[in-house]
Amino acid sequence: MHSTESTQSDEILMREALDEARDAAEAGEVPIGAVAVVAGEIVARGQNRVLRDCDPTAHAELIALRAAAQAVGNYRLTECELYVTLEPCAMCAGAMIHARLGRLIYAAADPRAGAAGSVLEVLNHPRLNHQMAVTTGVLAEECGELLRGFFRERR
Repeated sequence: MHSTESTQSDEILMREALDEARDAAEAGEVPIGAVAVVAGEIVARGQNRVLRDCDPTAHAELIALRAAAQAVGNYRLTECELYVTLEPCAMCAGAMIHARLGRLIYAAADPRAGAAGSVLEVLNHPRLNHQMAVTTGVLAEECGELLRGFFRERR
């Protein structure tokens, strides 16, 4: 259970990820954003860039993880927390495991591709060698509505 102070901090940092998601939407990308945090400070940001970079791996989480590793000078991100507006897919969850991410905080569940329990249980699978703290549902409604609105406009 998190204290009220950490819950407020989680919401503040998730709003930063939400800003990244909005920027992605403005660029025509699926609106997913992420921020990487070490010791309470944002060290990296990411947003979906698959269309802009013509790269199927350019998910917000991977952009943020790559930048965080550069910022801290280590590919092991054990002291890092990653705030993401949507539950990660299997690719992103796998990268978090390889990075030894300290904590994942995500907003909305992804019933189509979520790999933190919605569809698959990649994170914290009992047979994998790395376990991380996971907090879900932080600003879930706001983040979910941004995604729903994005897809509504495209229909």
